[in-house]
Amino acid sequence: MGIYDSRQWASDLDEVVDALPELEELSGRRIMITGCAGLICSAVADTLIRWNTRHSEKILILAAGRSKKRIESRFAPYSGEDWFTFVPYDASSTENVFDLPCDYIIHGAGNASPNKVVKEPVETMLSNFMGLKYLLDYAKDVSARRVLYISSSEVYGKKEGNLPYKTDEYGYIDLLNARNSYSVGKRAAETLCASYAAEYGVKSVIIRPGHIYGPTALETDNRVSSAWAYAAARGEDITMKSDGAQLRSYCYCLDGASAILKALLKGEDLHAYNISNPDSVISIREMGEILARSAGTELKREIPTEEDKRGFNPMSNSSLDGSELLALGWKGLFDAERGFGHTVSILREIDAAGKQ
Repeated sequence: MGIYDSRQWASDLDEVVDALPELEELSGRRIMITGCAGLICSAVADTLIRWNTRHSEKILILAAGRSKKRIESRFAPYSGEDWFTFVPYDASSTENVFDLPCDYIIHGAGNASPNKVVKEPVETMLSNFMGLKYLLDYAKDVSARRVLYISSSEVYGKKEGNLPYKTDEYGYIDLLNARNSYSVGKRAAETLCASYAAEYGVKSVIIRPGHIYGPTALETDNRVSSAWAYAAARGEDITMKSDGAQLRSYCYCLDGASAILKALLKGEDLHAYNISNPDSVISIREMGEILARSAGTELKREIPTEEDKRGFNPMSNSSLDGSELLALGWKGLFDAERGFGHTVSILREIDAAGKQ
């Protein structure tokens, strides 16, 4: 049992596919998606799969990841189709080998778990940089049309005030704080894209997501939005370990997927786009209140431990200015109330189907 047991998920996918007529440009093309079993890229893959179920000529999906078993399980109804191919890929490995032609690459693999960033800062930083290098080399060798790199809002660092970050505004990052292996690694990877464009002519575009959430997150995902959504779906109270004042650009995973696909096909070469739904720029407290309200539970406060604090995002404001993405014609379809509400509803549908 899985996410395809949810009628709400199917309905949300149809809504997103209807809003992306440019997917026709991918018909008959090969598109590699790394990290396709993860929170963001599984939503991208599901969007393309949904498009395929509605069209005779298919988009050829190269599902890249470490575990064939996990990918085949996640995409079980479709993993046997001739347009769906598993490709071994590990962002932390130096032995990735690709022997298939490819037109587009969406790179979303890498370590984003706060706990793992704290425990494995070396692996986090190296996989961000080296994992992309192998894909850029591959794109160069097969003359891929474009690479889309999924970066992070953490590249912006800290700045004063609560105005949303524009794509050319960079604040302070402490280079000697190991927690920043994630943000510094992402910054370096973006520069690597620029370097491959300058030296080898590899075309790329960069996406900087805010805080993506949704039912594609694993139950073991310890990011706040994921952990709280699962707690709400189980009917549990939500525990907040800060004052909740931190401002974030939250985005439902399928809005994130549509933003990625829009930028892939319509974005400018070597340009960065923020994923930010202006209807979902809220504080952590407001997110908790929405989830608690959708589940009929309560939002409670708890003092964080020192270990908890080490995993916190150091940015008090990571709201993003998404105007450049909006100018491409993208529009978020799910505001915070609807997106978090659908997340809880879908997780409950999955749980109910698993108990039948």
